[in-house]
Amino acid sequence: MNELDIRDHKRNQTYNIIHEFFWGFGSAFHTIYAVVPLFLKKLGAPEAIAMSSTGLFSVLIAIPMLITAALSRNIVNLKKAVISVHCLILTVSFFMGYTFTFSKLGNNPNAWKIYFLFFILYSLSIGIIVPIWADFLDKTTNKSLRGKFFGLGFAFNSIGGFFGGTILKTLLKTNIPFPNNFGYGFFILFISLFLGTAIFYFYKEKRRDHKNKSYNQFKTDTKLIINNHPNFHRYLFSRIFYCATLPAMGLYAIYCQNKFEFDISEVGVFTVLNVTSMGVVSYFSGNIGDKYGHKTSMVIAYLFHFSAVLLALNAKNMFWVYSIFIAIGAGQGSFMPSAMNLIYDFAGDRDNKTYMALIDSFLAPFALIFIISIGFLINEDKFILSFYLLGFSLLISIIILQFFVKDPKKNINQINSSIN
Repeated sequence: MNELDIRDHKRNQTYNIIHEFFWGFGSAFHTIYAVVPLFLKKLGAPEAIAMSSTGLFSVLIAIPMLITAALSRNIVNLKKAVISVHCLILTVSFFMGYTFTFSKLGNNPNAWKIYFLFFILYSLSIGIIVPIWADFLDKTTNKSLRGKFFGLGFAFNSIGGFFGGTILKTLLKTNIPFPNNFGYGFFILFISLFLGTAIFYFYKEKRRDHKNKSYNQFKTDTKLIINNHPNFHRYLFSRIFYCATLPAMGLYAIYCQNKFEFDISEVGVFTVLNVTSMGVVSYFSGNIGDKYGHKTSMVIAYLFHFSAVLLALNAKNMFWVYSIFIAIGAGQGSFMPSAMNLIYDFAGDRDNKTYMALIDSFLAPFALIFIISIGFLINEDKFILSFYLLGFSLLISIIILQFFVKDPKKNINQINSSIN
């Protein structure tokens, strides 16, 4: 496959910055770590369900990914495909906005169940989108510049989130009654996602020779990855314990609100702090990954999430709560460009969609175990024990990643020989 002309790469980077800004702005009104759990709780959902929403989000994303990778293996027009699959999430976000702004269903005693259904559909939509989106970005970026590409993109996603979070805080302090105030936020989410999706039309793709792959060949290639890539296996093993972050991100908001009884409008402040730290760290993480390898920036992500657990265990006032969301944002900011680039580095010349789908599909059962275990402890009101368990798991993930996983970018020949 030919590399892009450097001007085309930079032009795509500009489009990606605009795209990510719109997505970050809109997503501030539906953050998985704050808006979703607190909205569910205020609608009357059981606390264990509200807390588990973040982890469940990752499990639901994983469900359609491998199927999507298989069905999309022979897509020729990736631009058309990536725009088409984004229509799924646009439909869900529109009906979320309509239901909680204009429909009487939003005030129904079972409103939390209605929203929870939307949340499930929203998550499944992302699971369908991500493999095709990842393949599209592989064809619209140059390999040597991907760290900066993703770092800048996610940084502007965070800048958009900063402005979105600021407006969310203002929106939740108005006289608009609950849940209509959130409904308006969901409409803003829809409009922002629509504009962000439209930007894909302007991207320039690499010239490539497309070869159809049979389903049997897809299965064979997948089995080779599963059976003959030991370094990738060790990376997956570290990610098993990193799954502790999934219930943790929903747990922080619930635990801190129970402890400090802050107003729900604080969710806007959490979003602003989170996306600000996410943006700053994302930019530097992408550049660090390009220079020193993306495993290094992934270790940084693990460390920030571990620090969030320590902050939660020692939280004494709202300053500590704000620090938790800064640490979460930094962890997410370092994780996103690192995770994307590690997939491309592990895949090499092979199908990155399959690698991405395998990661999320493999981790889904372990994420579910963490969700159920922490949910059980929360029902027993054992918040502190939950944090100790999550912190211990994150510590194990850091040790495995740092000392047992080799950076795939620095060991590409060994990786190719182990597969081929």
